[in-house]
Amino acid sequence: MASSITIRGLSKHYGAFAALSDVSIDIPAGQFVTLLGPSGSGKTTLLMSIAGFAHPDQGSIRIDDQEILSLEPDKRDIGVVFQNYALFPHMSVEENVGYPLKLRRVPAAKRAGRVRNALQAVQMEGFGARRINELSGGQRQRVAVARAIVFEPRIILMDEPLSALDKKLREEMQIELKHLHQRLGRTIVYVTHDQKEALTLADQVVVMDRGRIVQKDSPREIYEQPKTRFVADFIGNSNFLPLTGPAAATVEPLVSDEFRQRHLDGHSRPLLVIRPEKLEIAPAGMREPGSFYLDATVGEILFQGDLVIVFAKLGNGELVRLQRGTRRTTLATIPAEGEPVRLALHEEDAIVVDEETTG
Repeated sequence: MASSITIRGLSKHYGAFAALSDVSIDIPAGQFVTLLGPSGSGKTTLLMSIAGFAHPDQGSIRIDDQEILSLEPDKRDIGVVFQNYALFPHMSVEENVGYPLKLRRVPAAKRAGRVRNALQAVQMEGFGARRINELSGGQRQRVAVARAIVFEPRIILMDEPLSALDKKLREEMQIELKHLHQRLGRTIVYVTHDQKEALTLADQVVVMDRGRIVQKDSPREIYEQPKTRFVADFIGNSNFLPLTGPAAATVEPLVSDEFRQRHLDGHSRPLLVIRPEKLEIAPAGMREPGSFYLDATVGEILFQGDLVIVFAKLGNGELVRLQRGTRRTTLATIPAEGEPVRLALHEEDAIVVDEETTG
């Protein structure tokens, strides 16, 4: 059975450094939540506070209706997958997975069945007798997950468990973890600094910066409606162009009154956020209502197999990035280096944040 997590006013200092600053968050039972942010943002400290391995200076953590801050880690009914897996090399796979049950004094006969079920859940049946040093990185990661779920905890915490894997295996394991969550239905809190991983796995993404939560939303909302420049800059690739001041002359906003009232009038220094895949190449001189227009000169064109990336220079010298998936017509439709190009961004694809809001 899954449990909810309620955190209120959590703070943690290491000397003068604030690892967590008045953090409050609700995590509903059964959700897969990723904590995302750069190094030093507080995501691992928050995870370890829930697990009981870090001790906050103040605040509250409740699992369902129970305050847990005074409980030892092994009394919180939480499974943890560590970044380095923390497996015992002198034990077999079966012994590693069964260790939490042994600590809980589960009888050997019952223990064997639950270990078998946990290994089956991570597709590692048949590997019980092997030693840890006989396993690949991906297999060790599966064993670590099996050990975290074998005692059927209400909550599973994962601290960057895929960071040591190569790109292909990492992507395969993301799918496996997503399917595992669907099968188990447990609450999972997952720490990562990888934006794509967070968007792939999560029901909700929690973006952290300097010990604070700056946005909590669905993956789509985090990407398409970032609330601050920090979030827009950290998630995906973005171009940032001011809409007021001298630099605003490079942007021609032919947008509706409704868009202007909702997005431009509410900011003291509005900043246009442009996702590279949303920019279109428009005919020269095009000025249809409902779009932003930028006149530029094509600079470097990079071919990356599945993507073509174009850097175009605006009149003020700023570079904007345009990208397209590779199709037979893609390169033929992009002007050559040094040629003028008119770029268009439809207002429904435009994101506006305040220049003064940095997260």
